[in-house]
Amino acid sequence: MPIAVTGSVATDHLMSYPGLFADSLVVDQLDKIALSFLVDDLEVRRGGCAANIAFGLAALGSPAVLVAAVGEDFADYRSWLERHGVDCGSLHYSATRHTARFICTTDRSHAQIASFYAGAMADAREIELAPVADRVGPLDLVVVGPNDPDAMLRHTQECRARGYRFAADPSQQLARADGAMIRQLIDGAAYLLTNQYEAALTEQKTGWSAEEILSRVETRVVTLGPAGVRIERDGEPAVVVPAVPGVQAVEPTGVGDAFRAGYIGAVVAGVSTRCAAAIGCVLAAYVVERIGTQEYAFSAREFLSRLRGAYGDETADEAAAWLEPDARAAGTATAPGHA
Repeated sequence: MPIAVTGSVATDHLMSYPGLFADSLVVDQLDKIALSFLVDDLEVRRGGCAANIAFGLAALGSPAVLVAAVGEDFADYRSWLERHGVDCGSLHYSATRHTARFICTTDRSHAQIASFYAGAMADAREIELAPVADRVGPLDLVVVGPNDPDAMLRHTQECRARGYRFAADPSQQLARADGAMIRQLIDGAAYLLTNQYEAALTEQKTGWSAEEILSRVETRVVTLGPAGVRIERDGEPAVVVPAVPGVQAVEPTGVGDAFRAGYIGAVVAGVSTRCAAAIGCVLAAYVVERIGTQEYAFSAREFLSRLRGAYGDETADEAAAWLEPDARAAGTATAPGHA
């Protein structure tokens, strides 16, 4: 059964600043901040959280349905996604707005300053999930990613009303949302996915302790950057999986989305928590090593070999049983994704 991925779809404008943002910040003048950074380069790439997650799911052979609002300028991007296995049959097209834009500058420490133009994403509040399920069949999971705030609330409420299991991934919208909205978005989620800073912000804004959040979601997933990921369930010991060692980070944009795709696709398929986290970390490594969030490709043999080298034979063999049901070792695997 497919995974429906809701959230942003955007064109990314990615720039690199060779210095450190922190060197230009004057603490007692932040209320008057007016800065311009001379960047070294500009890359225009396909992006958006929902599209990135759907692309990653499809690369691993997991059925992914992209559920998002886009503009009439989306034709080339749609062709790219469909060519890489993403179901784009449930997109909503805005008649008046362009597809969203993400503009991000990254300094040499991988700190980022970004702006996001919502554009057509504002129309996502008009999307109903039931017709998606009618078209593709029962949904294994609905990912409620960062999106138009009203759309996020509508998707979450519909999931509860119709009994769809959902993953809450509010990420970039946490800064804008108040505590009441965040509580509505995460309460009852099968998975709550944030990075470490977002986890602390969630607790601060909701007024819920870490223990109370765990009592309200089935699984809490907190990515820890280079330290890997921590996965918690109420009443169980936390599972901590380190990141892939030896990765040469180039550009962090989309790394969290790739982890989510690998982890969600694996756990929905019945893979163990630890193995699913390792799969997510390997997929994230593919993204951070290059510029662009959807520029990676691999064969199953390559993916499983990398997984085996980072996490051992037991993890790789379990992953092989999902990625290639007839393969029990990396040496006999063929490609689920796009070589």
